[in-house]
Amino acid sequence: MTTTLNWDLCRTFLAVLTEGSLSGAARVLGITQPTAGRHIATLEAVLGQTLFTRSQSGLLPTDAAASLRPHAQAMLHTAQAFERAAASQGEGVRGVVRLSASEVVGVEVLPPVLSALRRAHPQLIIELVPTNRIQDLLHREVDIAVRMASPQQDALLSRRVGYVEIGLHAHADYLARNGVPSSLDDLAHHTMIGFDQMTPFIRDAIRSVPGWSRERFAFRADSDLAQLAMIRAGYGIGACQVPLARQDARLVSVLPNAFRFKLQTWVTMHEDLRQSARCKVTFDALVAGLAAYMAG
Repeated sequence: MTTTLNWDLCRTFLAVLTEGSLSGAARVLGITQPTAGRHIATLEAVLGQTLFTRSQSGLLPTDAAASLRPHAQAMLHTAQAFERAAASQGEGVRGVVRLSASEVVGVEVLPPVLSALRRAHPQLIIELVPTNRIQDLLHREVDIAVRMASPQQDALLSRRVGYVEIGLHAHADYLARNGVPSSLDDLAHHTMIGFDQMTPFIRDAIRSVPGWSRERFAFRADSDLAQLAMIRAGYGIGACQVPLARQDARLVSVLPNAFRFKLQTWVTMHEDLRQSARCKVTFDALVAGLAAYMAG
């Protein structure tokens, strides 16, 4: 193979994989459908592989396309990191920092931290990815990650901020209607809120909480934000971060001596970014802000 791959071809390839059609890919990329079609045809000719087959539901990726997907995604993440680094050039703290955090931390905890950071550095742009999926720092999916577990990858600069306590809570109105449980056994007579699908992370987190299982929950969701919303709405009793519950006078701690576990909290980034002014100030702000949140 002597032809150099054009990045536009790979970008269109990823868009078709994601959208499932040439028209959807064209719409996302801001190009015409015929142009998207030419990109795929050219890429197939360069690679000597059929990448998609047509079906009634759209374009289906072949095995060859599926095997190429992670490599194309790595190219995308590298290109995005390149753009962020280029945008940060110049004097002072400026440019784009892409960071990830769990749903609850990203939506409920970080906004005041990031607002203060923006006031201090008005040329800094933040891209936030609120997700419970661990983003790959080595492949530069994000620049910085707030993680609720110890980092396992090498080549990462990591700071353990501390522990976030998780406890049972309910809205005061729910407890007024249904009473306050006095033991873990009493929870069998209450409306419980919890996860839907068991994950390795949840399994490790609840290791010290016997009997905390999907079958006990009258409301099930894998979104921590959805669970928190239902606790706040008075649906029932569920687990949430203790420092977060303390900020809402309507939320009452339930069985604090019987149900408590802690999650490690880390701020991490690729060690190659330690000299980046935009990443350093963001990293330091996250460490300080999360420490204050845990102490509060």
